[in-house]
Amino acid sequence: MSKNNGKDRKSRRDEAAAPAGALLQAKRKADAKAASPFKPDGKLSRKAYEKALFDLHVELVKVQMWAKETGARVCIVFEGRDGAGKGGTIKAITERVSPRVFRVVALPAPTEREKSQMYVQRYMQHFPAAGEIVIFDRSWYNRAGVERVMGFANDEQVHYFLNMAPAVEKAMVDAGIILLKYWLEVSMDEQTRRLEARIDDGRKLWKLSPMDLKSYSRWYDYSRARDEMFKATDSSWAPWYVVHSDDKKRARLNVIRHLLHHIPYKAPKREKIELPKRQKAGDYVEPDYPWKVIPDTVGQPPRAG
Repeated sequence: MSKNNGKDRKSRRDEAAAPAGALLQAKRKADAKAASPFKPDGKLSRKAYEKALFDLHVELVKVQMWAKETGARVCIVFEGRDGAGKGGTIKAITERVSPRVFRVVALPAPTEREKSQMYVQRYMQHFPAAGEIVIFDRSWYNRAGVERVMGFANDEQVHYFLNMAPAVEKAMVDAGIILLKYWLEVSMDEQTRRLEARIDDGRKLWKLSPMDLKSYSRWYDYSRARDEMFKATDSSWAPWYVVHSDDKKRARLNVIRHLLHHIPYKAPKREKIELPKRQKAGDYVEPDYPWKVIPDTVGQPPRAG
């Protein structure tokens, strides 16, 4: 009888402990999930992304100050398939720095006059001067990519460019320009998802041109063009760096960390900043002027009617 009573008491203790143990285990899982920078699909959470990006923006401001102080010249090239995330990556780099130092160059199709020039001429005029960091959103490599695939350049022009580009880039580097070339690589499925999303998003319609639609169907033509471009222009003085960009947040952070590692900047010393005292009003009187004040229309449709 006593043995049975002991077993009953142990069973009741186990039953009471089970819910508590399950709750503790669930709490530990919840805490681990909250602490993890990744979402269930393995992608970086927005909170973790914004924290990491904040820290990188601080470093990019230091790069800006260093470039202005030293007269450094930096040229960053972004290439990749449509929808690979070039624009978003460039925006992540530039959103907290001065556009007078970090200049973005995104050239339209060449004019008839530019077509008559030496091919690289219209790009060279945008190369950085002292204290500038120039970012090319597509570049002279258009000739090896879209121009080749879409028939805007013949084989002779393309092969001449592929032979000439490394020499031009060698001259840039020898002149003291820090040259970084990035290729953003997106998967076939992810590119499809992103381009389809542009169709129904009024903010992104401008990103889906007739040329983009034609290019979409030529995936393997672009692959062949990319492969030959890498083979001809992946030099020791100006190598290509490939960024897998299916996860856009990770890609942006990885690019910024990489370029910070390859720019030999140092944070300039600066004096402590204190705001000066404002002047007194003296005889100034606010005018009785019929200001044309913009009304508060938050919550209303973008356009009436």
